[in-house]
Amino acid sequence: MDKNDNIEKIPQEYFIDAEPEPFVTVRDLYERNRDRVSLEVINNEASFARKITEKEIHRPALALSGFVKVFTYWRIQIIGNTEIEYLKTLDSEKRYNVISTVLGFEIPCIIITSQNKPSKELVDIANQNKITLFSTPFSTTTIVQYLSEYLETIFAPQVIVHGSLVDVYGVGLLITGRSAVGKSELTLALIERGHQLVADDVVHIKKTATNVLQGSPNEVLNHHMEIRGLGIIDVRRMFGIRAIRGKKDIDVCIKLEKWNDEHEYERIGVDDETTEILGVRIPLIVLPLLIGKNITVIAEVAAMNHKLKQHGVNAAKEFDENWIASMKEKNEPKKGSA
Repeated sequence: MDKNDNIEKIPQEYFIDAEPEPFVTVRDLYERNRDRVSLEVINNEASFARKITEKEIHRPALALSGFVKVFTYWRIQIIGNTEIEYLKTLDSEKRYNVISTVLGFEIPCIIITSQNKPSKELVDIANQNKITLFSTPFSTTTIVQYLSEYLETIFAPQVIVHGSLVDVYGVGLLITGRSAVGKSELTLALIERGHQLVADDVVHIKKTATNVLQGSPNEVLNHHMEIRGLGIIDVRRMFGIRAIRGKKDIDVCIKLEKWNDEHEYERIGVDDETTEILGVRIPLIVLPLLIGKNITVIAEVAAMNHKLKQHGVNAAKEFDENWIASMKEKNEPKKGSA
């Protein structure tokens, strides 16, 4: 998009108070990654309730050498070939003291990689300090890669928006607007036409990559909708499993608003308007509501038009360029004229 695009901020009233700071427990880490990376508990589940509050993973090599001033003990600790071989070089007393110092901190858990066997001192001290030890046959590099992918999804920047999210022809449409403007009604009409509901009323949005926003439903509401005058409906049971999906990247924001005679609405579409969520800019389409206006079809066309733009086809700009070329041709003096 051009640097001169108009950026319209989503009104603060559309945002819902953010959830508490994200975290994952050691139990969650184990249960959700056990099969993927073949995690096995070595000693006990004593630290399963401890919280992991950062996505970064730490290797305690420097701490094992005795320097713990900058030891980030609150992170998942990985002990691999380097750490195991270093501990083997120490005599029994020194090894006991080093391990006691490091495990004296409230570490969430320790993962021992590459099928390395922990020493008796390591297991005993971990038991004393109620720290769960895991083992995995995977290398340190592989474990860090897999767990980082998992933790990225947990700790990605996120916000909650009052609106609806629908997958229309593969395009994620975030529908916003003031309360009672008709967001859920438009969403329901799109579902009835064969498109997929992601979330209604409450949309959880995460920034999963530099310029990627992903939306998902509220765990309580899930794929239910509230239709004024009708009540709560279960979309999955009413329209079938094909009418819903668990998450979707957000491609376009559609803002519904009541028609305002004093507002000049876009008629050609040459100047792309955008909005910004979590620092990511996405196309914004403002749709004024009038009696008899088929907003459902317009929303579908907006999705198809977005797909065309992704393939390099911009009808508005092509029309504008052709119109300018036509005007220039008419204004040019004809050959042979005085």
